[in-house]
Amino acid sequence: MFRLMFFQPRIPQNTGNAIRLVAGTGCELHLVGPLGFDMSEPKLKRAGLDYHDLASVTVHENLPAAWEALAPERVFAYTAHASKFHADVSYLPGDVLLFGPEPTGLPEEVLGDPLVTEQLRIPMIEGRRSLNLANAAAVVMYEAWRQHGFAGSV
Repeated sequence: MFRLMFFQPRIPQNTGNAIRLVAGTGCELHLVGPLGFDMSEPKLKRAGLDYHDLASVTVHENLPAAWEALAPERVFAYTAHASKFHADVSYLPGDVLLFGPEPTGLPEEVLGDPLVTEQLRIPMIEGRRSLNLANAAAVVMYEAWRQHGFAGSV
């Protein structure tokens, strides 16, 4: 299915919510370090509830290590500065859906990485900076999954 990637996440609750998201959709979560919290953080555990054992979660030391492990064919990077919407592409299983850290978003060097296929954004009304990381990931993940008929759902 799809591979959700958080680059250097800072807020454990957002990552906990993403654990629930990937457990519920059958996707993978890839976390690229350094993380802004410890994986044993109580806030992460609380937000993930009892879904931790049902989720595929991998922590990568850094972005080159993640690229080596995943060997992605397509990587979509989400940024409020892109002109194309997240729903204007046809997603394929195996795609990496890349999101940046909560306070800053993806840095320019990551957005410009040669493995990034395209930069996309989620529409919002004018004057708003961004959505919550976990919410943004859910919006994109469900669009990608919808395009594939919610394969594997009940």
